[in-house]
Amino acid sequence: MICPYCRHDETKVIDSRTNAEFAIRRRRECLACNRRFTTFEKIEELPIKVIKKDGSRVPFNREKIREGLEKACYKRPVSENDIETLISQVEAEVYENFEREIPSRMIGEQVIEHLRKLDQVAFVRFASVYREFKDVNDFVAELGSMLKERTQK
Repeated sequence: MICPYCRHDETKVIDSRTNAEFAIRRRRECLACNRRFTTFEKIEELPIKVIKKDGSRVPFNREKIREGLEKACYKRPVSENDIETLISQVEAEVYENFEREIPSRMIGEQVIEHLRKLDQVAFVRFASVYREFKDVNDFVAELGSMLKERTQK
């Protein structure tokens, strides 16, 4: 590793830690100037392609999930940290279970399952757009299944 201060190419690792985003944080010290700096290592993965409803393929983009969640969670007691955690959970599931391609439908269903546990109003908002509810009967059917689950608990 090259020191960002003196450009010397020998450093030692003082501390290493992993985080939830599959990255390794390393604290390093330059053997020439003795200054310390932090580096992050992330596994380079082949980008997963999302198969859209029309059959087209686009790269997986966690920001698209964020946009949908922010709309669904607007004026709800859901923090940015909650949204980030949900996105990280969905992303981890995608990379754990799929190698090259995933249907957009499966990503949406994963988001819905996590959102159902986080905030039920945001869940209904997201589901109404994602599942393309046509009329009030679609809302009633979804709410009926939620109420049925609640009474079973």
